[in-house]
Formats: sequence, structure tokens, C-alpha cells
Amino acid sequence: MRIGILTSGGDCPGLNAVIRGFAKYVYNQIPRVEMIGISDGYGGLINGEAKMLKESDFSGILNVGGTILGTSRQPFKMMTVEDQNGESKLDLMKKNYKKLDLDLLVTLGGAGTHKTAGLLSAAGLNVIGIPKTIDNDIFGTDVTFGFHTAVDIATECIDRIHTTAASHGRTMLIEIMGNKVGWLTLYSGIAGGADIVLIPEIPYDPDEVVRTVRHRITSGKAFNIIAIAEGAMSQQESKMKKTERLQARGGDATATNQLAKYISENAEVETRVVVPGHLQRGGSPSPYDRLLSTEMGSFAGKLVQDGNFGTTVAMRNNQITYNKLADIAGKTKFVPEDDQMIAVARSIGISFGDGKKFKEIR
Repeated sequence: MRIGILTSGGDCPGLNAVIRGFAKYVYNQIPRVEMIGISDGYGGLINGEAKMLKESDFSGILNVGGTILGTSRQPFKMMTVEDQNGESKLDLMKKNYKKLDLDLLVTLGGAGTHKTAGLLSAAGLNVIGIPKTIDNDIFGTDVTFGFHTAVDIATECIDRIHTTAASHGRTMLIEIMGNKVGWLTLYSGIAGGADIVLIPEIPYDPDEVVRTVRHRITSGKAFNIIAIAEGAMSQQESKMKKTERLQARGGDATATNQLAKYISENAEVETRVVVPGHLQRGGSPSPYDRLLSTEMGSFAGKLVQDGNFGTTVAMRNNQITYNKLADIAGKTKFVPEDDQMIAVARSIGISFGDGKKFKEIR
């Protein structure tokens, strides 16, 4: 059996751990296996860039960040667009899948990766997906590998900001990754003791944020910690198209700097913005993510063994399972406003900038 494997989209802690877990399962449980590493995500499959991997290639990578295969982003909307030769990227991937004589393709990636995996599966290729993203936004799974490590990193950043905020009496805005969803900001904000958490799913009122900051100051709190997702937006901005939001922000991709200025001017406090950025993606996976990655990788091997293609690995209710690619591709797991962690945050006085208070759920 010839198995192609690739990592696609943004890098993420745990990619190598999953690759290792998968490889160790198939080498130990499936006879006569050949592993073909495809370089730089779907780009490698489009261009036919691949190499035979040895069993030794998977040793010593459990705790190594990044991906030994390389990764890249390939916009889903361009997959079926034909070039001047009348071929699309989908056509090229199908052609190279056959040229490499693959029996199946294993894809490690996030929402966009799964959409393309679903497209390849629908086109007749044998595909198995494994859910990777620090955003934790893949539909049908409670958790994705890489998320908990990113929570650890973002939380440590907030922890460190606490000391400088307290020392200088400042209001600090920490911009956490998460363009469409707020899972990472929500979890790290609560874990890091943020006073205000702003996520894309709950548009905020800038004046309510100012009121919260002022209330804390008049209550004797000299500093404020605001965890804000890069995709957070005001209630006014939530009614705009993306291009209109960019114009309203003067070209800034996020609302963070604009909100920091608004708070400074209206609450009369000193503000600072901290952007951990790609630090949240880098470095070794946490022990939790090493375990999850190994479990997901080995389960993907079991799906191969069973010939259960057109699927993706999932974790639900602490049980490893799978979803059909056709059922989850293109769907996003947003933070519901009635999520338990939202309720927990409100119950301990964390503001989401919307003026709503905690209500006991019966």
C-alpha cells in the first residue's frame, strides 16, 4: 500500500507528533506499506513534489514543532479554476495522485484543508483527514490538536503582561490569534485572568468597554487586561462588509489599535497593545497535544486499515471517532453565545463588551 501524507495550511504544534503516530501505527499494523511525503501541502501535490520516506524519518520528532513535510496555503476557491491549458489545481492533484501511484492520501490541516480534502474525496480519491488548527474551529470535533498548546502560550503571554500592567497602571490589550472564531481568546483569556474578553462571535460596544475600564479604576483597580481576538469587531463593524471594516479602521487589519486609542481617549488611561502573533503557532507541542496527536494519528492508521476513506478523525465526549468529510467540510465551529465557558466567564465578572450580565442557567 502506498500512502501519501501532507500537512497544509498554517503550521501548528503537534503536526510532527501526528505524522509520527500515524506512521508508527501503519508500519506496525499494516504489512507492506510505503509512505510518500508530499512537500509543502497541496502545493506539493499540485506540482508533483514528493519523496519516499523511511521508517527512520519518523523517529525523534514527537516533541519537535513545525512539520518535517513543510506546509503552504492554497485558497480553496482557486482549486477548480482552470488555467490557460484548461486544467485546474484539482485536475493536477488527481493527475499526480495517480502518477505517484497512491492508494490513499492523508491530509493534516484545518478548515480550508478539509474543504479541499472533501473535494478530492468527491472526485474519487481515497482521502483521510486529521483536524489541525490552533483556532479549534473544525466542525464535528470537540478539540483539534495544537489548540491546547496555543492556549498555553497565549495564557503565558497574558500572565507576563499582568506584571508590567500592574507595575505601570496600564490598560493592556493582548491580540490573540483567531480571525473568525474566539475559542483561543476565550480559553486563554479566562486562564490568564483577563478582565475583558472580546471575540468575533460577540460584537462589542466600545463605550461598554470604556465603562468597564472606568468601573475597575473607580473600584481601586489600577490596571486592566483585555484579551482581544484578531477577528473581534464592534457592533457597528459587525454590520459592515470586510472591505468597509478595513476602510473604517484606516487600513488596519484588526480593531485592536483603534480600540486601544478609543479607550485611552475616553477612559483617560494609558494603553498598550501586545501582539504575540506567530509565537502562538511555534515551538514544541504540550504533553496534552503530544498525547492527542498520537491518539489521532494512530486512529487515522486504523481508518486506513479498515479502508474507511472519505473520513476525518474527531474527538467527541472524550472518545476518538470520525466524521464523513462530506458532512463537515466547509462548516465552521463557532463559539455559541450560550457556551458553558461564556457563562463561567460572565459569572466571575469578565466582560465581553456587550453589557450583558451572567444569568443562572437552570
